[in-house]
Parts: sequence; C-alpha cells; structure tokens
Amino acid sequence: MAFDKKPYNNPFFEGDPTELFRDFGRQFFENFPETSSIKSDVRELDHAFTIEAELPGFKKENISLQFENDTLTIEGQQSNDNKEQDEDGRILHQERTFSDVKRQYPFENIDETAIKASFENGILNVTLPKKEQEEHSASNIQID
Repeated sequence: MAFDKKPYNNPFFEGDPTELFRDFGRQFFENFPETSSIKSDVRELDHAFTIEAELPGFKKENISLQFENDTLTIEGQQSNDNKEQDEDGRILHQERTFSDVKRQYPFENIDETAIKASFENGILNVTLPKKEQEEHSASNIQID
C-alpha cells in the first residue's frame, strides 16, 4: 500500500492544520513580555564602589534602591498606554507595555549610612563608600 502525500483537505482548515499550531507558538513567544536586565558598570575606587546603571524611559519615582545584607538591589517599574484615536475619539489602535526590571549586586564592607544616588537622563549613579578600615594593634597574649 502506497502512502499518498496529497495536501491535507479539510473544509474547516485552509492548508495544513499543523501550520496553525506553528504560527500560534511563534506568535505566543513574540508577544511574551521581555525579561530585561539592567545594564550597568561597576567600578571599585580606593574609598568607594560606583555603579552606573541604564534605566532608559524610567521615571525617578518608579525606581527603588535598597541595601540589605550586603546586597544592593535596584528595581524599576514602568508602564505606558499608547492610544491612537480618530477625530471622533474612537480608538483605532491601543497598546500597553509594562517593564519590570531588577538587579542585585553583592558588596562587603560598605558604610550603609553614606550611600548616595542620583538619576539623570536615564542613568542611575550609585556611590557606595567603603567602611574605614580599623587598624588593629598587636598585643601579646599571656598564656595561663
């Protein structure tokens, strides 16, 4: 018995039904929200660490900084509603986007009370001063 490779003929589908699932998978992953990370530069100076983090399109009030358990956490959230309307106010096209980014940086020996941050033109600058090293004096220990 020979297998005939004729195109699939079904009145409910035009073409091959497997194409429906292939297109569904492609559309699903193309429309999946991006999981983006924060691009940054970390530098160590003599008395501090500095971080320059890119957060384009974010507003300062939507950025959160926290230093806990020797870890700096930068978090940002933004959402945009884009509407296109005609002269009568009917919506012809509407899109919503939401971005949620988070990144953590481990540091040791940081003076938590002196951390400073600024945000300008989509760039977050954080300075983490190092704790002053206490000089340890040597002492003789008596053995009993």
